[in-house]
Amino acid sequence: MAELTHFDAKGDAHMVDVSDKPVTARVATARGHVTMAQETFAMISEGRAKKGDVLSVARLAGIMGAKKTPELIPLCHPLPVTKVAVELTLDPALPGVEIEATVKTTGQTGVEMEALTAVSTAALTVYDMVKAVDKAMQIGGIRVTLKEGGKSGRYTAE
Repeated sequence: MAELTHFDAKGDAHMVDVSDKPVTARVATARGHVTMAQETFAMISEGRAKKGDVLSVARLAGIMGAKKTPELIPLCHPLPVTKVAVELTLDPALPGVEIEATVKTTGQTGVEMEALTAVSTAALTVYDMVKAVDKAMQIGGIRVTLKEGGKSGRYTAE
């Protein structure tokens, strides 16, 4: 287990000082999903949601969420995010929506939190767009699947 760096010697939370870390290319990918009733899945896939195009709105929300991560997560550093890609895929086997977000930057710390926030925000937006017809939807499986750059190198989820 790696040492937790967000706590000082007294055990108080603090923002990690990254000023001595080298600037490197960083990328992170996260995934998650929203499961729903078959009727809700059909409504989304057929474009019948009253609030509009669920997947397009959720994609934009995910991109916005990634960019606002340091405003939501207290100890995250504001980063010059250079790319955010959010893909939403209808999966009849769930039934539901699979969500994948990839975030890139060149900086002194990684973008895992931005990728996780993008997936979370997109998933919450899917829920918001169709909650009137399916309050039992479930958001789950949100995790980092890829992280590259920095001292710890590459991580790929199994």
